Amino acid sequence: MNNSEIHTYEVNLRWNAERKGILTSPVLPNQIEVATPPEFPKGMKNIWTPEHLFVAAINSCLMATFLDIAENSKFDFISFESNAVGTVEKLEGKLAVTEILLKPTIVVPTLKHEEQLRKILDMSEKACAISNSIKTKVILEPIIKV
Repeated sequence: MNNSEIHTYEVNLRWNAERKGILTSPVLPNQIEVATPPEFPKGMKNIWTPEHLFVAAINSCLMATFLDIAENSKFDFISFESNAVGTVEKLEGKLAVTEILLKPTIVVPTLKHEEQLRKILDMSEKACAISNSIKTKVILEPIIKV
């Protein structure tokens, strides 16, 4: 692998109080407050959790990869939105995100190229660096609208 294929992303975490902390990156202006989910002991409501961030990483990677492949394929679409739901279960005594359901909604000017769109979506899910780095099952259920 040459150097143009190696990238690093630094994220720093500082414990704040109780079960929450602050995520920052030296290259980003915004910070994100994170906490233990409210479903767990001493968890907190209304704060991003590691589980939210994990699902968000898969969802946003799908979008970024789709936008790249669609642009390279000169595929015309009007909008892209995506809903993602992660499921946490206890397996063999350990909690794990066992499944992430991705439901992208793509609005297109016509259904004339629906097969190409489905191929681009499938390629996007398969090419996502984040999805390729996990063992969680990722299910893609696109909604295509005109």
